[in-house]
Amino acid sequence: MKMPEVPSFPPFQNFDAGFHLLPEMAKRKQLEIQFIGEDEEGTSCTVTHSTVSASGRFLRNKRRVNARNTRQQGMLNSKQFSDCFEKIWKIFPDNQRASFTYLDCLWFSWYMDELFKEKVLVWISRKHIFTEKYVFVPILHWRHWNLLIFCNFDKPLQSKTQTTCMLLLDSMQMSGPRRLEPTIRKFLLDVYEAEKRPVTKQAISKIPLLIPKVPQQRNGEDCGRFVLYFISLFMESAPKNFSTTGGYPYFMKEDWFAPQDFDCFCKRFKLCS
Repeated sequence: MKMPEVPSFPPFQNFDAGFHLLPEMAKRKQLEIQFIGEDEEGTSCTVTHSTVSASGRFLRNKRRVNARNTRQQGMLNSKQFSDCFEKIWKIFPDNQRASFTYLDCLWFSWYMDELFKEKVLVWISRKHIFTEKYVFVPILHWRHWNLLIFCNFDKPLQSKTQTTCMLLLDSMQMSGPRRLEPTIRKFLLDVYEAEKRPVTKQAISKIPLLIPKVPQQRNGEDCGRFVLYFISLFMESAPKNFSTTGGYPYFMKEDWFAPQDFDCFCKRFKLCS
């Protein structure tokens, strides 16, 4: 019998999906099915393997994917992040949003799990993300939020008029954001291939991955809040013609914003820890 697929979910939602046990399945000694969701403790991504015994009894065990429980540390979980992102997104008028698109905040984490990698790439290919100038990719890994931004991928990679590059914004650079570079480049290559766009591994390797020295968080809990603030400010300030000639754009510096500005942002969106 063909195994049931992991279901497709709409982006930015609190996932809660499963499968019904078909009568004929109970006849088998072992049948493993899967569902993914966010549990009552705020776990961002839980994979439950349900083995059906010969009697039809579910024998469940859970394992965590990279997106782990963050609520107990005071960090934002995926639902809190998604809810706030949607509020930020709706603030901007349609004509300003037209240059931007985004991926669900869990998709990169799921991509890193072999169980869901192919499915995630299918979801991404349907969005045609590289038709927009800027693509936000929130990353939750090693219990830490980062923001990856694809810039100018709506043009050929070898374009002479625009700088195609990737920005990785990390509010705790002491954590070593460069560790993500091999995975990011593999992710980019896989997305191109999923969209059936011609590209070579060598071309991907030449795309600059830039890590600006942005303001840093003051504790171990605010990384998700900083990512949301990065998104908000970037949407406000991103130039029509993004270029790294002569350095980063004027707004991406260590003094990009003051601590009190960040505190006001958190209060506005009720993100205070």
